Order: sequence, then C-alpha cells, then structure tokens
Amino acid sequence: QVQLVESGGGLVQPGGSLNLSCAASGNVLSINDMGWYRQAPGKGRELVASITRGGSTNYADYVKGRFTISRDNAKSTVYLQMNSLKPEDTAVYYCNAVCRRYGFNVDYWGKGTLVTVSA
Repeated sequence: QVQLVESGGGLVQPGGSLNLSCAASGNVLSINDMGWYRQAPGKGRELVASITRGGSTNYADYVKGRFTISRDNAKSTVYLQMNSLKPEDTAVYYCNAVCRRYGFNVDYWGKGTLVTVSA
C-alpha cells in the first residue's frame, strides 16, 4: 500500500505561483508513474501533469509553459511548480501514484489540496 499526502495549496493572486508537494509513504518501491490531477467545482477530475519513474513528463495543454512537474525518487516525493496562475486554475489538486501489485497497475490517491486563484 501507498499513502500520498499533498501540501502547498492555498490562496494566491492571479499571476502568482505555488509549489505543491506530494510525499509518498508505504511501499514506495512499487511506484511507477506519478501525477497531478485537479477537479474544479462542478467538473470532473482531469489530468494536469504526469511523470514516469525515469523522468518523462506529460502536461495538459492548458498548463504547458506554466506548470512543471518533477520528482525526487530518493525522497519519494513529486512536485508541481505552478506559475502564472489563473482563476480557472482554481481546483482541488490530487496527487496520484500508479503502482504495480500482483501484475496489475493500482492507482493511489491523496486527499487533495485546494488551490484558489483570486484577487
């Protein structure tokens, strides 16, 4: 099992920055891909960015050039640096880890951290 704990959310003005962190614990050696998803009020959960164990990244079009995902495997932590934040970025951001167990990919999720972008 893997536990994920997000931190770094809060209130920020448009154009500002936040750095989200997600610390994994438990069977961290089983973790392959990690990522950040978000869910705005009244909308479904959507991918923001993902990163493989080897460091390959994938971003949603609406965050390219503004957000950067990274990971520190030694610390079992994934980060999301968010710059040039917009009001439409307001959402609960969830950390995700994809782990291998009994030959299956198993998703683990954090409880989420709220990011509010408002003047």
